[in-house]
Amino acid sequence: MKLRDMLDLFKTLKRQKSSRIFCPRCGSPDIHLGTGMDYSLTPKKYICELCGYTGLIVLELEKEED
Repeated sequence: MKLRDMLDLFKTLKRQKSSRIFCPRCGSPDIHLGTGMDYSLTPKKYICELCGYTGLIVLELEKEED
C-alpha cells in the first residue's frame, strides 16, 4: 500500500459518522464495555445492563444525514 493510499484511508476513517451501540439480544442502548482488563489482551466484551447479555457482538447504528 502506498503512503498516499494510507493517508486517504486515515482521512476516511476520521470522518466516519458517530454511531450508537445496542444490545443484540434485547435492543437496549444501555450496554457498555466490561472492565479494562477484559479487553487489554482479549477482544472487547460488552455487557447489557437490561438483560444481562455478555458477549463480543453489539449492534451499531449510524445517524443518517438529512
